[in-house]
Formats: sequence, C-alpha cells, structure tokens
Amino acid sequence: MEKDFDLWTGHKKKAHGANKRASFKEVEVWWCCIGANVGDEEDGKGLYFTRPVLIFKKFNQNIFLGIPLSTQIKESRFYYKLHFKGIEQSALLSQLRIFDAKRLRERMGELPADEFNKLKEKIKQLIL
Repeated sequence: MEKDFDLWTGHKKKAHGANKRASFKEVEVWWCCIGANVGDEEDGKGLYFTRPVLIFKKFNQNIFLGIPLSTQIKESRFYYKLHFKGIEQSALLSQLRIFDAKRLRERMGELPADEFNKLKEKIKQLIL
C-alpha cells in the first residue's frame, strides 16, 4: 500500500503552526492526527490521518503518552482488548508513544476507571 507522505506533511505543518492545544486529561479517548508513519508504525486513517488514541499519562498541558486504538481485535501480549462506548477494541500497546496536544482533534469520551486500571496492569507486565 502506497502512503501519501506529502499530504500528511501538509497536515503536519498546519498542526505544528497551530497556536492552541486541546485541553485533555488521562483516561480520555480522542481522535488524534497520528499521521502517515514509517514501516510498521501505526498510521492514522482518512483525510486527516486520525485514529482514536487513549491518553494514558499526561506529562503537562502540551504532551502525553498515548495508546492508539483499533477495532481490529488481536490476541497477543502486545494488545489489550477493551470496551469503549460499547465497542470492543484493541489498545495497541506496542505503539505507545509521546504525542503533542496539537494533534488532538475531537474528544470521544472517557475509558471507565476499572478498564483503565486493568490496562495499567497489562502495561506494567509488558514493560517490567
């Protein structure tokens, strides 16, 4: 599949030049412009290269550690199956990374606290 890096670069420049960042908090899920990425790194979809991303850890008002989500369910230690808004999804644990709030487009809601706590435990198991 051919990736449109040129189109993404235009969106990326516009996001970088934006003066405002969205206000966000941990446990929220947002449509996030994650882009067209290299190799097996997860890509966004659609015109703005977006994907649902869970705010896992807020470092300050500008950056956070986020986990991309997918409706493709995969079974392995690098994925965590969760329910968000009645839809079964996979948290792509191997794609956990830093994002700038300038990439956030639209808030989708919050992951329930019990689900978020289970996810935390899964990540601890994965990295320790």
